[in-house]
Amino acid sequence: MIAELVCSVVALVLYVNTLGAGFCYDDSRAIRSNQDLLPETPWINIFYDDFWGTLLTHSGSHKSYRPLCTLSFRLNHALGGLEPWGYHLVNVSLHAGVTGLFTRLSRLLLGGGRWALAAGLLFASHPVHTEAVAGVVGRADLGAGLFFLLSLLCYTRHCAFRPGPSTSPAPAPGPRPARCWAWLLASLLLAACSMLWKEQGMTVLGVAAAYDFFICHRLRLRPLIHLLREGRSCRVMLSLSLLATWGAVLLALRLYWMGNKPPSFSSSDNPAADSPSLLTRTLTFLYLPAANLWLLLCPSTLSFDWSMDALPLLNTLSDWRNLHTAAFCAGLLLLAHFGLRSPVQFCQDANGSTLVTEGHIANGNTHIADSNACITNGNTHIVDGKPSSKGHSCHPEPRDEASKAHWCPAGAAGRTARPSAEGVVAFSLALLVLPFLPASNLLFYVGFVMAERVLYLPSMGFCLLLALGLRSLCARLGTLAARSALLCCTSALLFLFGAKTVLRNQDWHSEEALYRSGIAVNPAKAWGNLGNVLKDQGKMAEAERAYRNALYYRSNMADMLYNLGLLLQERQQFSEALQYYTLAIGSRPTLASAYLNTGIILMNQGHLDEAKRTFLICANIPDENLRDPHAHRSSVTSCLLKLNTWRDTLGHQEEAIAVFKEAVQKMPHQFAPQSLYNMMGEAYMGLNRLQLAEHWYQESLRAKPDHIPAHLTYAKLLAIRGRKLEAERYFLKAIDLDPGKGSTYMHYGQFLMEESHLVEAAKMAERAAQLEIGQFDVVFNSAHMLRQAGFNSAAEKYYELAANQRPNDPAALMNLGAILHLNGKLQQAEASYLQALQLKPDDVITQSNLRKLRNVMEKQGLKTAKP
Repeated sequence: MIAELVCSVVALVLYVNTLGAGFCYDDSRAIRSNQDLLPETPWINIFYDDFWGTLLTHSGSHKSYRPLCTLSFRLNHALGGLEPWGYHLVNVSLHAGVTGLFTRLSRLLLGGGRWALAAGLLFASHPVHTEAVAGVVGRADLGAGLFFLLSLLCYTRHCAFRPGPSTSPAPAPGPRPARCWAWLLASLLLAACSMLWKEQGMTVLGVAAAYDFFICHRLRLRPLIHLLREGRSCRVMLSLSLLATWGAVLLALRLYWMGNKPPSFSSSDNPAADSPSLLTRTLTFLYLPAANLWLLLCPSTLSFDWSMDALPLLNTLSDWRNLHTAAFCAGLLLLAHFGLRSPVQFCQDANGSTLVTEGHIANGNTHIADSNACITNGNTHIVDGKPSSKGHSCHPEPRDEASKAHWCPAGAAGRTARPSAEGVVAFSLALLVLPFLPASNLLFYVGFVMAERVLYLPSMGFCLLLALGLRSLCARLGTLAARSALLCCTSALLFLFGAKTVLRNQDWHSEEALYRSGIAVNPAKAWGNLGNVLKDQGKMAEAERAYRNALYYRSNMADMLYNLGLLLQERQQFSEALQYYTLAIGSRPTLASAYLNTGIILMNQGHLDEAKRTFLICANIPDENLRDPHAHRSSVTSCLLKLNTWRDTLGHQEEAIAVFKEAVQKMPHQFAPQSLYNMMGEAYMGLNRLQLAEHWYQESLRAKPDHIPAHLTYAKLLAIRGRKLEAERYFLKAIDLDPGKGSTYMHYGQFLMEESHLVEAAKMAERAAQLEIGQFDVVFNSAHMLRQAGFNSAAEKYYELAANQRPNDPAALMNLGAILHLNGKLQQAEASYLQALQLKPDDVITQSNLRKLRNVMEKQGLKTAKP
């Protein structure tokens, strides 16, 4: 237990600096915007949605079904909301638990002592695990790893309690058989749990079969083939059949639950899969395992994302990277040959039972290179021409194939023997290869080229192989100095791995640091995401440069084109923003948010017909095969609301209500409906259908009790219906909700004005203007109220302020002229009227006011300006 504890503590210490990190990269979508984590969402939804909160059967779903991981996020959210610290603490704790279990497995395979400790420390400190541990969404790999190892360890216990066919033709009496099959049942259930954390977890069933073959029964290639052909061991075959059957059941259920449809991915996620060339696809996908192995061997260059052009495609046979593929295949074949080639020796005990020998004695301290030793009850029997112990005889591998099919389980007479090096190599290869296969693109295409987090499980096999290699090398070194040098090199490797992990954790501390670290590997994705971060920080100039850098490396990224257009729109550069929105739509015609913002710009510029067409196109875009259908439906709903704003402007309330009803049907679950309901109420109010208007105002307040616009509109409705006291209560509630919002005071002042409370209305108007001194509408309307209340001096002050804010607004200049006229400042009034007429020469009211003013000026003998 000491080795397990030490390795777990090391894992905790190496990742303790992630506890202060925030949410990065995919964490935002999986946690911040995932409605399945919210308390108002039914818990059962977790089992029908994918990892990102999209219905699993939806055509745009990633089909990543990980309900146990999402459930853990929801528990985190219930306990600590969106505080990142708690999420990171769970991740680090899971990694420590996985490390302890892996060290336990290493002890079973490598024996107790320093080599199991070395394997555990390698796993604890390997830098390739940083993404899985420091990135919160990597919890799927951590949880899958935990249940993967629990399932595998349960299967080892099943093998230990299972009677061997050579020692007992029938199950022994007593509780032993029941315990044996209980451990198998636990292993199968834990394998299902591992799969429900992440899809890779299902591969533990194949790894368990490899343990049965190569560790428990020490089979090699020819005996294995003969065993499978003749089925001599009914119990072993029953165990393996249950593993295979359970795997088939889990796979069938998984396919059924995801709607029997594969996920669809964009070409930027996996460019090789989208290549029309069979040669390119073949060479690239054969190279990917070698590239992933290099990340395990030399994790010097790591990245949060390996999509797009981070890994250039292999298009020709002359590409030098094909040598890496060849070297990888050769190494894999050599290791497989070593693990399967060793001849099996057979011995018989006094009862005639056949036992397999591997050249190891029971205490695990002596290795006999010629494999001519037999283990029985901890005693070694040498057959190099010397007699064996009484009652036992050892002989070489029999010549007839039938005899070769007999085997001896490690749980029989030689149950305590340490597994052979060949067996551990074969098992480690299975542990390295099988969990990697689902992510390799060799069996089916996945939504990425490479991802460091998917190496979390395969790295267990790598660490076992490396520790076994160090053990074998140490055994062959003849001097103490050479062994000490090997120990120093191993310690140095562990130190370098640990230092790299601690440093890499700093990259995951914030999104800005993470994206800057990925510029060298994936500049297009890194610059684009960095631009989003800089924009959120208010660094607009730097954000614009980042977006343009991203588009320099990949000019057709619809998201980056849209984000740059959005930034330019916020900086009032509308013409250039429209250009980038058009490019974004050209790159991705289903990008609803680009249509939405295009329509908003066109509407503000007065191009109402073009805006209407744009909103209609947006509203009719289906959400089929879209990566984020929730965001799409939010944009579509917003388009419908904007379309109704256009219709309200023209007085088409009936059409507006029809579109509002469509918006209610189309809005996604997480869409905040209070504004939609409030606008629905305003449309009914415009049609004088006050009862229905009141219903929708109440729905808006029910959806969001602190929604200020609904308080104001509902208060106005109550005032119209004669319920003055209720109306005043809602006006005052709106002020209480946001005392610093000037418009609420302005609306309350208008209500007081209608009730003839002129002094109170004037106070509300001045308060509104003071709070929002830079808002033209508030200042202008406050001046109106002050004039109506008879406070002409104050009205003049705010009319003048409004005219200064919009010197080209004829209404502001005309009203300023009128108040100056009332206040006796006739020449200034004339100047304001003339400015207003320059902007709007045919305004009848201004012309009439100017004539009246000049009549007064002539009577007073004042000189008028030339007409």
